[in-house]
Amino acid sequence: MRHRSISRKLLFPADFELPPRSLPTGNSKLDPETIYEAWLASRQIPGQKNSYLVPGAPRPLTLENARLALFVTRTCTFDFLRILWGLNPLRTTLMMALNIVRSLFPAVRGYSQALIVDELQGLVASDSFTWSRLAYLISSEVFRRLIEGCLDSFATSNENTVLGSARFFIEYKQMEQRVRLDVPTMADPTVRALLQESDLFARSFGGGGFGMLSPLDFIHIFSLMTEIASHLILIVSLTHGPFYFGILSLSIFSTMLPLVLSWFSCSRDQTESPASAKEARASDRQERLRNLAYSDIHRPEIALFGLGDWILKSWSSARKVVLASEQPSYARKTSIIDQFSLVELVYAVQNLPLLLLFQSSSASLGSLTVYHTSIQGLVYAFRNLVTTTRMAFQGIFLMSAFTASMKLKPVLNPKHEDMAPFTPVHGGVSISAKGLTYTYPGSSEPALKNVNFSLEAGETLAIVGYNGSGKSTLAKILLRIDDYDKGSLLVNGLDIRRYHPAEYHSHLSAVFQGFSKFSTTVKENVGLGNVEKIGYRQAIETAIHLAEADTLVQSLPNGLKTMLETPGFESFSYPTLVNNDYLSQRHGLSGGEWQRIALARAFMRANEPGVDLLLFDEPTSSLDAHAQNQIFETLEKISRTPTGERRKTIIFITHRLSTARRADKVAMMENGTISEFGSHDELIRKNGSYASLYNASV
Repeated sequence: MRHRSISRKLLFPADFELPPRSLPTGNSKLDPETIYEAWLASRQIPGQKNSYLVPGAPRPLTLENARLALFVTRTCTFDFLRILWGLNPLRTTLMMALNIVRSLFPAVRGYSQALIVDELQGLVASDSFTWSRLAYLISSEVFRRLIEGCLDSFATSNENTVLGSARFFIEYKQMEQRVRLDVPTMADPTVRALLQESDLFARSFGGGGFGMLSPLDFIHIFSLMTEIASHLILIVSLTHGPFYFGILSLSIFSTMLPLVLSWFSCSRDQTESPASAKEARASDRQERLRNLAYSDIHRPEIALFGLGDWILKSWSSARKVVLASEQPSYARKTSIIDQFSLVELVYAVQNLPLLLLFQSSSASLGSLTVYHTSIQGLVYAFRNLVTTTRMAFQGIFLMSAFTASMKLKPVLNPKHEDMAPFTPVHGGVSISAKGLTYTYPGSSEPALKNVNFSLEAGETLAIVGYNGSGKSTLAKILLRIDDYDKGSLLVNGLDIRRYHPAEYHSHLSAVFQGFSKFSTTVKENVGLGNVEKIGYRQAIETAIHLAEADTLVQSLPNGLKTMLETPGFESFSYPTLVNNDYLSQRHGLSGGEWQRIALARAFMRANEPGVDLLLFDEPTSSLDAHAQNQIFETLEKISRTPTGERRKTIIFITHRLSTARRADKVAMMENGTISEFGSHDELIRKNGSYASLYNASV
């Protein structure tokens, strides 16, 4: 499938910023000024202030919602369709034109058959019937069906290409936004609801299943209206006199009867075609990457290690393979052979005895055929029009969710006029925190309260304390994964909020306490710590060696290529795949082995000269004492130059106070604040909380 790239210049202007950790208040049913306000107003439950429908719930067809739908349509629909049209201008224009032409086929088919039947009736009535004449008429009808079938098949193929291109584009934009948004933005419940409905919109391009319609399918409304109009014109032109009204009533009855009977019939399941090993691998990989982009668990490391572009590139490659191989569910299951059906013609001939009873009238069998085919077409077209209109009404609000979500700005991104470049200082980074306070969304008690400390460039800080004292929360704020509510945090003498998170993260490396376990190979699990070197085997092996994980990797069945099994993720399954080894052979690791993989990931970047801050949150909690000492020896080694001069600042969180003695400074945290701060010896002499905790641990 060819995907034409279009200009990214403010495709969806990022001018909407939702206030963090707050739900909009007031009467959202007032006249909306933005797409976001219209989307939110459509979710409001009538009569219940600040109560909203669950994401994806259908909007009731009310006058207020109709007004909101009109606002959305007028504001963004045509611009959105113009963007999609730009992906394949010629093919999209051709698709729209062919849909209108195809909508005329049923009426033309009925009229053509009526002419043939009338001529056949005349031959029978005049006693001049010949088989050669009948063969000629049938051949003419078959040839017309053949031409119609060729055009229909071409139109279907063209439509699949257009919709496939639009589907890829929408899914890509959705993935791109997911990896771009940060943790504080995703913590807002309104943002999460917005993104859920945006996901439904993106998935609607896959061909239904959600009761929604993609914007490109809106053209079917116009084609259905054209089809209805053509049938009505044909019926009105034939109906004159009471006798014709009688035939019309009989045709309505004969058309509705099989329709009612069809409700009791069962649909047949279609057998899926087997998937090749390449398709299975691509589908499995696209699902894993989508899981990676959508999971909140992985979001901190995606931000820290700058994995967004790599995820998008890898997903795009796998997605194109899948789209090229699968039969779209929205495709019309038609072929040229399907057009050879002469059921309608046979039906008309079967009514020949009926018409012979009406010899005294001016009616013809052709008019009866037209009535039957046109009324049948009217019933099905009108039913489809009602269904399509209802789906389109719901789809408008999902489109508003998608458009509004594309305008979201990450909360942590500074304003352009406030942004400052990260300027490295000699020996690492300096940190100064004063009065830091932070409360998790939905919580009444702050996780951090009035945190104060300072750290010079090149120093090592150990953060210790009881569980739940706020150590990991402080680490996420220092890493610019979360934001603080009050106070100030200076890095290299400048407010941390003035740094763009992506630039700031490029100078850091870390191991999180809840580190990610990626559902991929050992090579990628480690290499994601520095995606620019993910293809360099030497860099990956060096990181593994620094993490003391050489023996672990050598013991795995496929070494660096071993697929690791991760909890909470089920791989895409393919029962029709003959050779399923790729999807079934995954290797599980213990907690300590996974921790070594996470350490190796951090060491991929930690040893780089531009990385000035290393923050390790419980990096050796699952390792034995000997392995723990080796890791801290490695940290000490890479934090200094060959001459022993300090070049990186190190912060580590630990429960093992024996390792805290290695640090220049120790921060004792209790109840969300730093109760004691100083060197190990100073805190021991102080004989406070740290000394008590240390004496209890040795």
